[in-house]
Amino acid sequence: MAMKLWSGRFKRNTDALVDELNASITFDSRLFREDIMGSIAHATMLGETGIISLKEAEKIRAALYDILDDIEEGKLVFTLENEDIHMSIEAELTRRIGETGKRLHTARSRNDQVALDIRLYLKREICEIRELILSLIATLHKIADPHTQTVMPAYTHLQRAQPTTFAHYMMAYANMFRRDVLRLEDCLERMDESPLGSGALTGTTYPIDREMVADALGFKRITQNSLDGVSDRDFALEFLSDLSILMMHLSRLSEEIIMWCSWEFGFVELDDAYSTGSSIMPQKKNPDIAELVRGKTGRVYGDLMALLTVMKALPLAYNKDMQEDKEPLFDAIDTVKKCLPVFTAMLDTMTVRTDKMRAAASGGFINATDCADYLVKKGLAFRDAYTIVGKLVSHCISSGKTLETLTLEEYRGFSSVFEADVFEAISLETCVNGRNVPGGPSVESVRAQMSNINEFLKEKTR
Repeated sequence: MAMKLWSGRFKRNTDALVDELNASITFDSRLFREDIMGSIAHATMLGETGIISLKEAEKIRAALYDILDDIEEGKLVFTLENEDIHMSIEAELTRRIGETGKRLHTARSRNDQVALDIRLYLKREICEIRELILSLIATLHKIADPHTQTVMPAYTHLQRAQPTTFAHYMMAYANMFRRDVLRLEDCLERMDESPLGSGALTGTTYPIDREMVADALGFKRITQNSLDGVSDRDFALEFLSDLSILMMHLSRLSEEIIMWCSWEFGFVELDDAYSTGSSIMPQKKNPDIAELVRGKTGRVYGDLMALLTVMKALPLAYNKDMQEDKEPLFDAIDTVKKCLPVFTAMLDTMTVRTDKMRAAASGGFINATDCADYLVKKGLAFRDAYTIVGKLVSHCISSGKTLETLTLEEYRGFSSVFEADVFEAISLETCVNGRNVPGGPSVESVRAQMSNINEFLKEKTR
């Protein structure tokens, strides 16, 4: 067995079970690109500052680029022998160029090295996830466009409440996902600090240039405290929190889709390509994509809770517990990136049943508030109007009628304030378009919301 890079003060090899527990190469190998690019920037800085010679720095850089090519082409396979991606690459570098390779780790620790790699990795992943969310928002905008006059019921307590439009509904979710984009961008802004140069915990006595490395790697600034730079993972926790909120929004829309494509609602029909059947019931068309997204939301929540629990009682600075930061991060990223594209495609291909939406909106007395507002505009106090309309609804239920099918005489039996214009006031179109306030469901208001979302998309895709 090859000697470990840290084995200087040890007289015996670690037990095989310890090696297996201690190793992280099985999952942190995905950081190879970030680790190599960080090492290239570090080697360049070591050469420029005279800590190692320029010739040595160039030799290290050239070998690291070769290693990167070999990994990407599948020519280099890692084993448990070197524990993690950092030591695996360093060992391979030393195998290729000998003593010069050992100089790479000058003025650096695995502690600040891994903190750097994770930040670099998450910066890239945030940008990719951001693009997937923007695609989802664009799809919601596209779906909304022909449905600014598609009346449907809006719900509270899963009871029909007031009339809205399908476009208004889609814009509600578009705004939620818009905030998810902004949250990730805020997270990226706080994450955009290079910890390299923090060393194991108290920096280094070598005359390093931290800003040079930060600039080379595309960071806006360096971390301000070496203890903090290697020992906190709040940036990772913030990222997982943002992904959890994103998945919560996906889960809520999934729940709507699941209900809407049921026979009881029938508001939408999912395309066959994004549905599944039953092994025993031939009539079934199941919304499994939406259900899986809803289920995987709990998985991402679990990733957040796992890392919060790991970090909750750790003293400064680095502790081996923090090796457990990567698997929750990787799992959450993989889950979100798997859910977003298929969810977007599912929405893009679904059929909207405007007839079913209209039929549902015509029942359930969702214009009752507008009927009360009608009386208020005629001079009644709202609470009196509320009581009158409540009695009207009760009368309708007992007589099998709706507010639209009552006669004027029946209306006037509850209040002499009612006149023939009540029927126009309680029409669904009047109810919707009368709410012509910013954010409301009127055609004009929803078009303004769609315009805002469109401008947001243009700004983010420039």
